[in-house]
Amino acid sequence: MPYTYEYPRPAVTADIVVFTVREHQLNVLLIQRRDPPFAGMWALPGGFINMDEPLEQAAQRELEEETGLKEGYLEQLYTYGTPDRDPRGRVITIAYFALIAADAPFQPEGGSDAARAAWHPINHLPALAFDHAEIITYAIRRVRYKLEYSAVGFELLPEEFTLTELQTTYEIILGEKLDKRNFRRRILEAGIIEPTPHLRTGDGRPARMYRYRDDAVAEVKARRLFP
Repeated sequence: MPYTYEYPRPAVTADIVVFTVREHQLNVLLIQRRDPPFAGMWALPGGFINMDEPLEQAAQRELEEETGLKEGYLEQLYTYGTPDRDPRGRVITIAYFALIAADAPFQPEGGSDAARAAWHPINHLPALAFDHAEIITYAIRRVRYKLEYSAVGFELLPEEFTLTELQTTYEIILGEKLDKRNFRRRILEAGIIEPTPHLRTGDGRPARMYRYRDDAVAEVKARRLFP
């Protein structure tokens, strides 16, 4: 005989904050809701978790169903459970954040219950459904904090990059300028990147290309590296 609970069961959802760097700005991926509540408004991709589904698997499924995105760095962010956060009833959400490299061959497209999906600069966000503005604000703070003790910023970069491109990416995420000499000295001393045989050519002098070292102990070596 199946066990019965005496307490009501709240619904559980997964919402995902997806970041990338576009046109020298940190962008977040939003979907335009097709169905009520908040039909027509922009929101984070996400949806309800099935009873037999692991949390991260649900987040990945919802992300693919609503935006077409299949791969990317994914990390659990926080749990939101204010009783009135969803007009449909008691809904708890497990928030995640994902990072997509700037050169990833990905064009967002709406699907499932999303009318469309599009990138939005974090400084120019539309009005958002539910408590998604709060979730995005916290996700930005988490990513900025993680730059101080991990190499999470490399998830937003192409496989190979120049030191200038690396510094620019960090400045975009942090929202502030970094001293060039100090940045380069610290990033090289940290031992988390290595030079490649390739050069970036353009208007000025050719610039050496670097890549992230897969075997670097980033969580230790990059501790309190920036800003």
